[in-house]
Amino acid sequence: MEESTTFTGGAQFMTYCVGIKVNAGLVFAADSRTNAGIDHVSTYSKIHVFERPGERVFVLLSAGNLATSQAVVNALRREFNDPAAGGLGQVRDVFEAAEHVGKVSYRLQQEHASALERSGVSAEASFIIGGEVRGESPEICLVYAQGNYISATGQMPYLQNGETKYGKPILDRIITPDTDLNDAVRCALVSLDSTIRANVSVGPPLDLAICNSGSLRVDRRLSLDANSPLYLAIQQGWHEGLKRAFLELPRFDWEQPGA
Repeated sequence: MEESTTFTGGAQFMTYCVGIKVNAGLVFAADSRTNAGIDHVSTYSKIHVFERPGERVFVLLSAGNLATSQAVVNALRREFNDPAAGGLGQVRDVFEAAEHVGKVSYRLQQEHASALERSGVSAEASFIIGGEVRGESPEICLVYAQGNYISATGQMPYLQNGETKYGKPILDRIITPDTDLNDAVRCALVSLDSTIRANVSVGPPLDLAICNSGSLRVDRRLSLDANSPLYLAIQQGWHEGLKRAFLELPRFDWEQPGA
């Protein structure tokens, strides 16, 4: 799924989310812009945590129709808070969690589709869900609007959702299963920044959640606005590093002295 876009009243809903799986843990990152119309910009967190420390942790990244994604998150939250309701509180692993999210999302999309489509609005929403259940390995899955899903692999250790193309090159060049967890966090931030520079509908604050393998909880949460010293330093360092690398590229034969 390349993009998740909804238009309503001239406003555009867009996002960029990325989940990264390395041996040391999981990284989840998303922008917070939900509405980038000509005269109105709003923000809403797209990272949602479902956590029972020591037993299970799930992080859900949402994209697409905001009303649908909120309805899905609310339904999952009600289930999770009710020990008898099943849902994410009872699934055996992340794959089963992804399957459940797909079913809930597809059902709610169908319930709202007719009314929204009469207004020319898509009800579609998609999600990245990742985490760990005690006794199982950490995983990340991308759940499509149709309810099916794919998972991260050793050959593709990251998954993207929303406006994916601008932030993909840095992930392809850096992320492997052996990448250091903190380097994966920095890579996620550069990927987000590259997307923000290319698409006005994606913007800060930038939200991150980090889970160490085996910890069964979210170990770190981070939110960076456009003026955060850390975010500005990463922007500047990446820009200067790219320019330096470009200037050090090999010269053509005709550029050599005496050519």
